[in-house]
Amino acid sequence: MTRQRTLADAVTMSGVGLHTGNLSSLTFRPAAEGTGFRFVRTDLPGNPEIPAIVDHVVDIARGTTLALGEARVHTVEHVLAALVGMGVDNCLIELSNNEPPVGDGSSMPYVEMIKKVGTVEQQAAREEIILEAPVRYVDEARGTEIMALPNDKYRVTVMVDYNNPALGSQHTGLFDLETEFETEFAPARTFCFLHEVEALYAQGLIQGGNLDNAIVIVDKEMSDADLTALLTKMGIQGNAVLGSNGILNNNRLRFKNEPARHKLLDMVGDLALVGPRMRAQVLAARPGHSANIEFARKMRRLYEKQQTVKKYQKRPTEGVVFDINAILNLMPHRYPFLMIDRITEFDSEKRRIVGYKNITFNEPCFTGHFPGRPIFPGVLIAEAMAQTGCVLLTAEGVDASKKLVFFTGMNNLKFRKTVIPGDTLVMEVSIVRFRFGIVQLDAKAYVNDQLVAEGELSAAVVDREAA
Repeated sequence: MTRQRTLADAVTMSGVGLHTGNLSSLTFRPAAEGTGFRFVRTDLPGNPEIPAIVDHVVDIARGTTLALGEARVHTVEHVLAALVGMGVDNCLIELSNNEPPVGDGSSMPYVEMIKKVGTVEQQAAREEIILEAPVRYVDEARGTEIMALPNDKYRVTVMVDYNNPALGSQHTGLFDLETEFETEFAPARTFCFLHEVEALYAQGLIQGGNLDNAIVIVDKEMSDADLTALLTKMGIQGNAVLGSNGILNNNRLRFKNEPARHKLLDMVGDLALVGPRMRAQVLAARPGHSANIEFARKMRRLYEKQQTVKKYQKRPTEGVVFDINAILNLMPHRYPFLMIDRITEFDSEKRRIVGYKNITFNEPCFTGHFPGRPIFPGVLIAEAMAQTGCVLLTAEGVDASKKLVFFTGMNNLKFRKTVIPGDTLVMEVSIVRFRFGIVQLDAKAYVNDQLVAEGELSAAVVDREAA
């Protein structure tokens, strides 16, 4: 068991934000167990907080932006990477403006802050997401692929290829966060291409960029005079030359593959938005903030599913997500109207669930349906599908202890075959839409892989007290 850690004391730095150009002060403060990372806008009324969770990402234009209500923080990835890389789990990140100081464009300034005050161990165990199967994200249009494989440690491998002679194809790998991050990845600086500079500036980005906080890769022909005019237009002072090594101003790289290392740094920061630490080998081809965030969303949904299962399923059972004891905690229904015996699949990302109902002759309905020819009523099959959908709503944040789900409608409900004692009813249910407390479900029921019923179901989620 690895315990959570926080800072031993508060520490502050000041400077200009890379994209906004705003001056700001950043303060790391110790935080209680379970706090995670929280950005605090001290310049706004009430000092609003933004939890560093992927659900609060609102923009990924050349950096990751978080927002909650009126509070917004730009370019959070370098800060978060430093906290993760230095083993911090809980930290309040106070900002006097809407973007952290960029420093030299790497995570090293934040690492130095953490080293200045040190960290302390807390009592609670570190929250972790442990993979049981690979998780994959693909963006065909951008040629991006990210894969997470089960592993005992958190490892990241990155490959980039920009079809640019000055950069070429590069790859890098982080295999031990504790021993490699500070020296091998934290110093890697942000970068862009010369052909992008003017367009980025026109879009309101890189307003705080200068010759000391970013690597500019020369990928277009331009005279030194034109270069000076461009930099002057952007308010950047100082002499600059196109150089001869493919980097503006003949800036020397800290590592031969510094751009690839910075991409890995960005990924560590973006994946911090999953919340818990990951035990996984992450393999990434041509990653960027957009892909990182989409992958983080997949991992966040997986973590939320794991937490839900952990909350209700006290004894792990192979092949079963929720057994009958867990279902009794999830559902208000009781004999003779509980229509699920177990849940075997629960996919929070695809919003899909599979439940089982064993049909025995002891079902009360067979007393009158029908004497001499027992047939399980179609209305109870529909109820079984609806109850299975109710369990799936826990993946949408519905707290079974505080909410009730009322069946409100059925559309296109069809019964294809009869269900009799001895059959096992398998319900496959997925959420089609869930807004404003109204859920629409697509439901199917099978016996021996043969479809016996299907339809569209709807229900309303209400407070128990209101009901």
